[in-house]
Amino acid sequence: MQTVIAGAGPTGLLLAGDLAAAGVEVTVLERRAGESNLTRAFAVHARTLEQLDARGLADEVIATGTRVTRLRLFGHVSVDLGALPSRYDYVLITPQYNVERILEERAVKAGARIVRGTAVTGLRQDERGVTVDTDQGSYAADYLVGADGARSGVRQALGLDFPGRGAVRSLMLADVRMAEPPADAITVNAVGAAFAFIAPFGDGWYRVFAWNRGHQVSDDTPLELDEVRDTVRAAFGTDFGMGECRWLSRFHSDERQVERYRTGRVFLAGDAAHVHSPAGGQGMNTGLQDAANLGWKLAAAAAGWAPAGLLDTYHTERHAVGKLVLRTSGGLIRLALLQSRAARLGRDALANLALHLPPAQRALTGTVSGIGIDYPHAPRQADVETGSGRLYELLRTGRFALLAPQAPRGYEDRLVHARHDRCILVRPDGYRAWTGTEGDLAVALRTDLGDPR
Repeated sequence: MQTVIAGAGPTGLLLAGDLAAAGVEVTVLERRAGESNLTRAFAVHARTLEQLDARGLADEVIATGTRVTRLRLFGHVSVDLGALPSRYDYVLITPQYNVERILEERAVKAGARIVRGTAVTGLRQDERGVTVDTDQGSYAADYLVGADGARSGVRQALGLDFPGRGAVRSLMLADVRMAEPPADAITVNAVGAAFAFIAPFGDGWYRVFAWNRGHQVSDDTPLELDEVRDTVRAAFGTDFGMGECRWLSRFHSDERQVERYRTGRVFLAGDAAHVHSPAGGQGMNTGLQDAANLGWKLAAAAAGWAPAGLLDTYHTERHAVGKLVLRTSGGLIRLALLQSRAARLGRDALANLALHLPPAQRALTGTVSGIGIDYPHAPRQADVETGSGRLYELLRTGRFALLAPQAPRGYEDRLVHARHDRCILVRPDGYRAWTGTEGDLAVALRTDLGDPR
């Protein structure tokens, strides 16, 4: 089976690596002619680290960044991630390009082909496959995945609307060095009309988000470092000695979601399917988890054992998550940008009160980190020790993991077994497909993995 993926960002590269590792022929088309060391994303949350762990990549990614155990939301309100029920009870601060590099190395090593300087211009599909038209020629595929960003050529070729609204205009981004950098790993504050957020890349550079309510201009308006300095100084009382700058940009943040993640043989993932405010740092993470959900399902279709309707569950499971992320990040950014001092004081008081209630704290940290997000019939399965090592180490095979007293016959190509006193069937993306008794195992396996061979 041939799969074409449009977009060599984190979403497309994780998916390419999963499919290639499963023996699927994969071609990734990337409109950028070369690699870029500039990035908007820099947060890797706990659930994403678990997904990387299931691919043997977590330690390598962690080595590139800084661990932060408290996440500042706005004002003096922060949440403690140390209570997360995960071995990754923190958020990792690392530039997106570090994640991309590691994912690309894995994908290429597994056999994926990456073609740069090629943009999707159109597509045609029928019951037999998809023809993908690009500015460099056409590709024939069994399936096409559009992971090509907010301006997705794949989504446009499908003729799908991208409904939504603007979340915040005229955000300023700058990558700078600082003579007197802030002490905290993540620093955020809002005073009057000014809002600023600072995070380290870990190599001496700092990412600055700044916003000035009184100066809302279009994205193409020239931006000078002095404007960023002035806004940061208004928010913090200092500009931390901003000096050398390697990147300046204005952008606006929208809240949009496509209505269908699947159209025939074509799927949308990452920013091609949903975009939202940067609050909470959930953008790259949501896309990576889209890819983790879709990859094993496409691999099952390629291997010929996918149960009827399996590919449709990508939309039903991930669309609901995308909607939740839009609501969460949208709420956080609006609270962060409250204008009056009285409103901000009231916000901080209510938020601090709520976060002292364990249910509210679990709900917020679980949603932002991804640890608390389940699917209706497949809850997240926490990592556990088995007789053959950790569960997430077993998932590195790319197959289902069955924890049970005995191994079944006929499914050796679809699952890995580990002795356990309970019967738990875990999907390749780390969600529980079934739990029950040995007497019901045969039915469960046929339901989720088809007939044995």
